[in-house]
Amino acid sequence: MIKPVIFVCSACAFSKTQREYQGQRGGAHLLAALLQMQSQQPHSAPCKIEPVGCLSACNRACAIALSAPQKNALMFGDLHPLESASAILQLAAQYHSSPDGIVPRQQRPSLLQKGILARIPPLPSR
Repeated sequence: MIKPVIFVCSACAFSKTQREYQGQRGGAHLLAALLQMQSQQPHSAPCKIEPVGCLSACNRACAIALSAPQKNALMFGDLHPLESASAILQLAAQYHSSPDGIVPRQQRPSLLQKGILARIPPLPSR
């Protein structure tokens, strides 16, 4: 099975009222937290973490998206850059185990039961 990808918007503001914190955007803080946590948990579910320039969710920062071939893509916003990494990696494990990429709301980590911005169907098989 191919590893899912967590896309992290590196341009996201730190919060609705604060663009940067300690000289970095919120997306940069979230990316660093995810990479650090993943490196400390080498036996966690496989996923790849990729920064992207913008996910166009500027009113809902911080934003991430999960994607894998033949699965629905999921996009979340309103994530706190310093407190969301663990929940995101837990969701990535659930997403990896799901046959279609859909993780029911009540089964997601509590931080991700809200804030879903999109569920995009996979490309049709040809």
